[in-house]
Amino acid sequence: MERISAKDLPAGMYQVLLNGENYLHAAGIDPVLLKLIKMRVSLINSCAYCIDMHYKEAIHAGETPLRLISVGVWRETNYYTPREQAVLALAETLTYMRPDENSDHIHDGLKPFFSKEEIAYLTLAIIQINSWNRFVRSMGPEPGQYKVNG
Repeated sequence: MERISAKDLPAGMYQVLLNGENYLHAAGIDPVLLKLIKMRVSLINSCAYCIDMHYKEAIHAGETPLRLISVGVWRETNYYTPREQAVLALAETLTYMRPDENSDHIHDGLKPFFSKEEIAYLTLAIIQINSWNRFVRSMGPEPGQYKVNG
């Protein structure tokens, strides 16, 4: 399945994505929100490797299987807080965004819960996982093999 292995990548390419990941972790984004973003966007993008990774990491961090498997239908459940729902709406809007769409209405839903700086970080987190999903889907690592460290 793997089309391009990590050892075949140009020097520094993988590190570029890791630098973005490290920047986000240092930004102090709520880890629960970050895990929900990663799961939802990875589901939208059909990235099996990322779904496997983020599911396992979220479980390891204490998230419930029910919330993780239901994140794709979050509007139909009562498992997510209004704050989490606002973030999931942003994740979907930015991931599915059509050229003629804007995110004004989504920002209105975020404002009660987040500062402008926090919204910028959440936006970057969504961009980051979209990038990872596309990168991983192109490279083709085998899903199901991911092991959580620590």
